[in-house]
Amino acid sequence: MAQAQLEYGERETVLDGRYSWARLVASLVLATVGNVGLWSVILVLPEVQAEFAVDRGDASLAYTATMIGFAVGNLLLGRAVDRFGITVCIVGAAVALGAGYALAAVSEGLWQFAVLHAGLIGLGASATFAPLIADISHWFDRQRGFAVAITASGNYLAGVVWPMALKDVLAADGWRSAYLVIAIVCVSVMIPLALALRRRPLHVSAAGAVPVPPRQAIDLSPRTLQWLLVAAGVGCCVAMSMPQVHIVAYSADLGYGVAVGAQMLSLMLLGGVASRILSGFVADLIGGVRTLLIGSVLQFLALLFYIPFDGLASLYVVSLIFGLAQGGIVPCYAIIVREYLPAREAGQRVGLVLMSTVMGMALGGWMSGAIYDLTASYQAAFLNGIAFNLVNVAIMLFVLWRTRGPTTAPAAA
Repeated sequence: MAQAQLEYGERETVLDGRYSWARLVASLVLATVGNVGLWSVILVLPEVQAEFAVDRGDASLAYTATMIGFAVGNLLLGRAVDRFGITVCIVGAAVALGAGYALAAVSEGLWQFAVLHAGLIGLGASATFAPLIADISHWFDRQRGFAVAITASGNYLAGVVWPMALKDVLAADGWRSAYLVIAIVCVSVMIPLALALRRRPLHVSAAGAVPVPPRQAIDLSPRTLQWLLVAAGVGCCVAMSMPQVHIVAYSADLGYGVAVGAQMLSLMLLGGVASRILSGFVADLIGGVRTLLIGSVLQFLALLFYIPFDGLASLYVVSLIFGLAQGGIVPCYAIIVREYLPAREAGQRVGLVLMSTVMGMALGGWMSGAIYDLTASYQAAFLNGIAFNLVNVAIMLFVLWRTRGPTTAPAAA
């Protein structure tokens, strides 16, 4: 008992301190740079389609390949970060991204391009999502929710920053030059920052350290809770994908044009960044489960608003509301894992749950398109998203019902 109390006291001198905040800034930069892997193929899709002389569906395979690599990487690298720490993962990711973009820039066919996006770009980008989120969660206690939310915001910030940074290169020199620029930036920025994060928290690095129990006690086994979170992650992100993946096409179908749809998507992503930061504050006050429930209910309402409100001004407003509703949902899964499950297993457990959210996005994007093909309308696709969203709400209500309350031991660091 004395050893546990001593170690908890040692952790208190580290958590939420100056080093933790400096590490958070570095993590946000890494997330913003590394998550370029999720957005770059979208930026170059028209040029790639034209150069390789393929149709839009075939050209989109590179995006699908990226999402598969990203999903698998969140699981595999989530396990790796528990064992080796975040520095090894980020250095490997920087090398993978640098090599992936450099080789893609000289690729001679679509299949080469797609394979590189799955095996190097998607996999490399994943290190700056779930593994990085799991790592920063170890360095905060009182403000853990905020720190997790800030790090997760890099995923959306990448979608805002990189298009603006690359637009002139794309216009002047084409997509191959843009990919070479990305390769150079990833290697030159990510490796030095990764080396600055070599320090590891006491409770996951000290030999013989006494494990500290989770904050929350629940009448469910860790395995059952884990798979409930996986199912909830799929449900919420099938719903989330409908506007995110199809808002541009939906805008074009309504006669407003692709450019207007792109503006709605940007507004949605900016709302998502604000939502993630706000949800972090809220989670520190009321916990991850309740915060996720609030976001999921608001997402349900926003999806519902899309059905009757299809005017131009209305769609801008609803898209902003949707972004503000859904942005904080995904980071809450990482917060819940840290509240309910062992700290030493954070990387693999956060990785598995966030992998399920990525798969939910991929599944939902395809389902919405398939439903549109069957019905020639997005109305049924919105209803499908609402149904999956209700599954998420039901699961989180069940988790909240089975929660017994805070543990009597010190909170897990």
